[in-house]
Formats: sequence, C-alpha cells, structure tokens
Amino acid sequence: MKQLTSTEWIADFLSSDPPRSKSLVVTIFGDTVAPHGGTVWLGSLIELAAPFGVNDRLLRTSVFRLAQEGWLVANRDRRRSSYSILPQALPRFERANRRIYAPLEIQWDGTWTLVMAAGGMVDAPVRAALRKELLWEGYAQLSAGLFGHPASDGAVLDELLGRTGARHQVFACSASALPNVQGRALPELVADGWDLSDVSAGYEQFIAQFSPLLELAPESIAPEQAFVIRTLLIHAYRRVQLHDPMLPVELLPDPWPGARAYELARTLYRAVQDAAEQHVMAVMRREDEQAPAADAAFYQRFGGLR
Repeated sequence: MKQLTSTEWIADFLSSDPPRSKSLVVTIFGDTVAPHGGTVWLGSLIELAAPFGVNDRLLRTSVFRLAQEGWLVANRDRRRSSYSILPQALPRFERANRRIYAPLEIQWDGTWTLVMAAGGMVDAPVRAALRKELLWEGYAQLSAGLFGHPASDGAVLDELLGRTGARHQVFACSASALPNVQGRALPELVADGWDLSDVSAGYEQFIAQFSPLLELAPESIAPEQAFVIRTLLIHAYRRVQLHDPMLPVELLPDPWPGARAYELARTLYRAVQDAAEQHVMAVMRREDEQAPAADAAFYQRFGGLR
C-alpha cells in the first residue's frame, strides 16, 4: 500500500472532516496566538486560516461572532485591525490548555469534591449556569442539587462559582468513604454518573485518524504543512478531550483509549512543533516585525517540547 504524504493526508482530512470555521479560530487562538502574546493582526489570522479552506469572509464572520460572544476583542489601528483574547475569557483558555497539554498524572486519594446546590437556595438562572459549567468541568449530577467529581481542582471550582454567581449560594466540600462501612461499588456509581462510551469512541477515532502521521519523517513536512497538522491535531484532540470528565485512572475502564490518544498527540505535536513555529513566526512578522516568539509556557506543553 502506498504511504500517504503529508499533503495527501491533509487533503484527505479536510475533505472528510473539515473543521467549522469559528471552532477552528478558537483552536488557533488557544494553540497558536495565546503563547505569542494573545493578539494577532487580522491579515495574519486570515493567512493562518487559509490552508484550512477558511476564506476571508468566513474568517471575518467568525472573529466577529467570537467577539460578540465574549471570547475576543477587536482593536483598530488606522486601517488595520487586530484581535486579542478578551481578558475575561483568558481563564477559560487557560483551563482548556491545562486539560489538553498537561501530562496524565492524576492519582486518586479516594477523596471526592461535592457541590451542594439545593433548588430552593439557588436562583434559577444561576442554577442553570452552574449546572452547565459543572458538567463541562466533568462533574456528574449525582442527585437533584448534588454534583460530584473525584479529581476536582479547587481553584478552578472557586473561579467557576464566582463566574456563575453561585459562590454564596452553594456549599462545596471534600468527602471520602467511611472506613468499615459497606456502600455501593464504585464502578456502579461511576457507570451511573458518567457515560464514557462517546468519549471512548471519540478517542478511538482520533487515534485512527492521526496514527498514519507517525510514518512520516518530520523533515519531509514543510513549515505550513506542519502548522496545519499541529492545528488539526489539537482541534481534533480538543473536541474529544474537553468532553472527557478526567476521572482518575483507578476509576476508568482498562485499557482506556484516552491514554493512547494523549501519547499520540504528544508524539506528533513534538515532531511538528519546530517547523510549525517557523510558519507561525513568518506569517505574524509579515504584519508585525515585533511579533513575539512563543513564551516559555508553550515549551512546557505535553510535559516539555524540548
């Protein structure tokens, strides 16, 4: 069987599973623009998005809508425009980045984080916003007004409660099983609280889509192609991983495809990142000679890129 080239793989991917333009722009801002200062000229953004089949009109519509939704802010400089990540949206980008790039090192000590939001104590709009955000963070609704997660980040929860206006309307605590008290088996509780079938299938699809790239020699991939591969890699991985409740390994099915997907994403990201950054800097510095190189945090992704 003839081995695909990077050009053929990209063309095949974009024809079979093209990313939606607005979602792609979010990926480009999170993966590429954020470590380069968080701001990009519109002309550079148009050039970065072009290889994905996103034309000028679609790109402008996407950034306009993202600005309306509170993700980006537009800046004018005479005839030119740039877009920046809105400061209020930075925590959401940072949370997503921690989930996507952080090494899989969750070790469970048996402690659960519980959020109690009794219906009569929480205003309806706050309750709806809180439920949406907690589920997005991987919490399960264990019963009416009770949410739980076995590996929650306290700082993330506190920021979430503040953002939804629920901080003084709910009670959050840590809990663990009582010794010598027989209770329901944990696998049953996990199966009821989290349906992992779609996440597992998503990871398997990701692995099938991107594994062929392991056969390509990094030096055979041109800088623009490397950028496209890196962006599609994170776009596809993010699409699955942000629906993953990030349960401790002790509570996951064995084997868990999320672990293989992470290793694949890390391997491919490391392989193409140098060439991808060459393309990013060339594009950004055509509009701004002072465009900053990627910050130090960028090189800590996936446990270290260098």
